[in-house]
Order: sequence, then C-alpha cells, then structure tokens
Amino acid sequence: MRREATIERKTKETEVLVNICLDGSGEGSISTEIPFFDHMLNLFARHSLIDLTVKGRGDREIDDHHLVEDVGITLGMAFGQAMGEKKGIERYGHSVLPMDDSLCSVSVDLSGRPYLVYNVDYPECRIGAFSASLVGEFFKAFSDHSGITLHINLRYGKNSHHIAEAVFKATARAIREALTINRRIAGVLSTKGSL
Repeated sequence: MRREATIERKTKETEVLVNICLDGSGEGSISTEIPFFDHMLNLFARHSLIDLTVKGRGDREIDDHHLVEDVGITLGMAFGQAMGEKKGIERYGHSVLPMDDSLCSVSVDLSGRPYLVYNVDYPECRIGAFSASLVGEFFKAFSDHSGITLHINLRYGKNSHHIAEAVFKATARAIREALTINRRIAGVLSTKGSL
C-alpha cells in the first residue's frame, strides 16, 4: 500500500494544494509563486525520494510569510496523513550534509510529538528576494502539523543560499532514513505500542 495523501487548505490569505507520495522517486512539481522557495521544495522532494506536488498562491503583495507558513502547514498535514499507522518504519533519521562552505546536521523522530530545534544563522538576511528567516518559519509549521520532532543545527556556513540548501537537503535525507520500512520491526518502534 502506497503511503500518500492530498490536502487542500484555503484561507482568506492563501490557497495551497499538496499531494505527497512517501514511496516515490523524488519527483517534484512545485509552484508557489516564490522562485527560491520552489527551488528548496524541489530539492526536498529529490533528496527525500518523496514525490511532491505543491501549488500555492497568496497575498504576496503584503509579504511572503503567509504563503511560506501555509505551505509548511499543508505539507505537514499531508505528510502526517501519508505516514498512516507508521508500522515498520525506522522512525529515526539523521543526516550531516555539506553544501560547499556549509555543513548542516539534522535529526528527526517521526514520534507524533511536534518539536523543532532550529539553530541556523544566515550571514545575509535575504537570499535574492527571499527572506532567510522564512526557512525557520516553514520548518516550524511543517513540524507542528506533521507531528515530528526535528532538530536542525547548522555547524557552519558563509553563504546564505548554500546554508538554506544544506538545511533542506539534510532534512530530506534524515526524513528519507526515518521513513524506511524495516521488515524486522513488528508494529511500531515504540515500547508504548503506538506513535
């Protein structure tokens, strides 16, 4: 059975549609009207091997914040739904990933308990027209609505674009590891018997 979900979210500020298949090949079809954010979400799909469609639009004349956050919310909801009962998954994942001058460490627990640790500083506050602070906002919304514990720690980096790429790629690879099905795991990997 394929682990997939589709979620559509509409507010007075944004409209977001997410389709996700956790057992994909890393195909991304992303259109949020925010080019740098689209680039990051495509990287996320490719390196997680998750097939991901995201369509979003919103009140960008005010700011990109609402749309980025609402994509995080909707993607988190779809991710949580697609995981289903989490039977047989490894549950934990970790990645240390270099991107040129940057090195990022990400650890994830698909626990059902949302928590974000985000220790990332950007030398430049903008990456082109994109506010670097929105990367953290995206991952907070994603963590809260997917029910995962996510620790993102930048070890070092000089270029804000490279730092953001390292963050998205390392997160993708850690999630890919945590989603892996292990036939030796009966039920879920928890002494409580549920996640």
